Amino acid sequence: MDWRIRHSAVTESTNRDALGGKPGDVFTAGMQTAGRGRLDHKWLSPPGENLMMSAVVDVADMPPHEVVTLPLVAGLSVAEAVCGIFTSNGADPLCSGVKVKWPNDVLVAGRKICGILCERNGDSVIVGIGVNVNQTVFAPEISDRATSVRLETGEALNVGDVRDAVLSVLAENVARWRMAGFPSLLPRLTEFDCLKELHVTVRRTDDDGEPASGRCGGIRRDGMLDVAGEA
Repeated sequence: MDWRIRHSAVTESTNRDALGGKPGDVFTAGMQTAGRGRLDHKWLSPPGENLMMSAVVDVADMPPHEVVTLPLVAGLSVAEAVCGIFTSNGADPLCSGVKVKWPNDVLVAGRKICGILCERNGDSVIVGIGVNVNQTVFAPEISDRATSVRLETGEALNVGDVRDAVLSVLAENVARWRMAGFPSLLPRLTEFDCLKELHVTVRRTDDDGEPASGRCGGIRRDGMLDVAGEA
């Protein structure tokens, strides 16, 4: 897949910009004034320090049960790209701490380094990706739960290089996803799964039913969590 980069110094939201895009377009920004994550959580980022981008992916020929797994495909792609960046900067041991937290976060040593927000738009899905690249100071309420590539490696990176690394892996994984489906990526994703074997509580956002609670057996072939209820 050939990506077309469309950069803005300042925008409200790259996901909002991507509403007018075509498959293959990638909208990036140095600063967002109305950035948001899953469940409408606000995402604030210092100007120019982090990667904020939204890629438009064509899903016209993909069945609905595959489309819903795209956030996990994106999460795997970021995790693999971040691990590659660590390795290229002589920080291979950090790769063992890179994890995907279902359904939409990437962590390093238990701290969030990336959030993902996917939104359907007609025959496309807008894949919004935010990676903490050079930020070193976070708001007090999240300072113990957030990290960045710079904090982990001790080196400042070019945000454009991080963008290119993520997009390269994303293109490869989306191509495989199209050809062979989400299950073809599941073994690699399982290696990054941070919830497997832990006790979890999963709350659905689309109904008022009781949350599922129990031991997590991992991510299933349909992209959902396998949660074994407790007696």
